[in-house]
Amino acid sequence: MDRIMTNISVLVSGRGTNLQSVIDAIENGDISGAKIVAVISDKKEAYALTRAKNHNIPGIFADPKSFSSREAYDDCLLDILKENKTDLVLLAGYLRIITGRLTLAYENKMINIHPSLLPAFPGLHAQKQALEYGVKVSGCTVHLVEPALDGGPVILQKTVPVLPGDTEETLAARILIEENKAYPEAVKLFVENKLRINGRNVTILE
Repeated sequence: MDRIMTNISVLVSGRGTNLQSVIDAIENGDISGAKIVAVISDKKEAYALTRAKNHNIPGIFADPKSFSSREAYDDCLLDILKENKTDLVLLAGYLRIITGRLTLAYENKMINIHPSLLPAFPGLHAQKQALEYGVKVSGCTVHLVEPALDGGPVILQKTVPVLPGDTEETLAARILIEENKAYPEAVKLFVENKLRINGRNVTILE
């Protein structure tokens, strides 16, 4: 029996390189049984919307300034997600803090990627935080989204060395290469129902 199609919606704010990595993985068949049904941005000029258009994916700009509160905005997003029969929500460079409206509605069905080895260096400027701390290894973390900022259970992580003379920009560029590998890998695991979640522990089935 054919596997049911997984409808994916992606929340974005910027360039959308991780969005592109997932689009490519779906189009080249590495991720099968999944379709991106909507790309939703809080920034009208986000290049991620152009990426969506280039692949005939519906792109939606939802203006936060049109809403009286963060909760009201997330209610709007929730309506869009439901209208598109979304099974999995991806945060791909989405810069707004998400309220419990969304995290509860998509518990264990919302994934984010962060440019550090969580729980180290959550929040903004993770690469700068890593350099200032003096770590020798950094990387990226794909995790489930919970109300706590960058605090959800870890799905997978990839590492990169921190090199002498690294700047925030050079470290970020090296981490981004691994992000573009890790995100499609995590999405594939979700779509293939290979993730088992027990509290904070995520087990990957063979």
